[in-house]
Amino acid sequence: MFVKEIMNHDIITIDGNKSIKNACNLYKEGKIGSFLITENDNVVGIVTERDIIERTICMDKNPDTTPIKEIMTKNVKTVDVDDRINYAVEILKKNNIKKLPVTKDDELVGIITVTDIAFSRPNIRKFLEPEEK
Repeated sequence: MFVKEIMNHDIITIDGNKSIKNACNLYKEGKIGSFLITENDNVVGIVTERDIIERTICMDKNPDTTPIKEIMTKNVKTVDVDDRINYAVEILKKNNIKKLPVTKDDELVGIITVTDIAFSRPNIRKFLEPEEK
């Protein structure tokens, strides 16, 4: 099975210079779990709900004035539409992440999540679970 078979084509992006509050409004309107930060049409980061909570409150950031790029996760891992699901699982597990932007010819075309994989390939669920320490 390939990434393109189960990826989500509906992706939400926001400019990195927009405020955290703008990003929160995107969450409210779109009912999404994450969005990608772009600059000049290139993905430069990803922000999840957890990032907003932990990095805004714990780091005492002002949501009205702090640009979202200050709390984003940089060096975003990606997969290609033609990569196999098992490869995506390896990246997710190795990097302890739950979401991977999907590209085709270096252009953003979708996103794939642990949930997408778990529903499409129930036998892979055990490989997606974090290892106990």
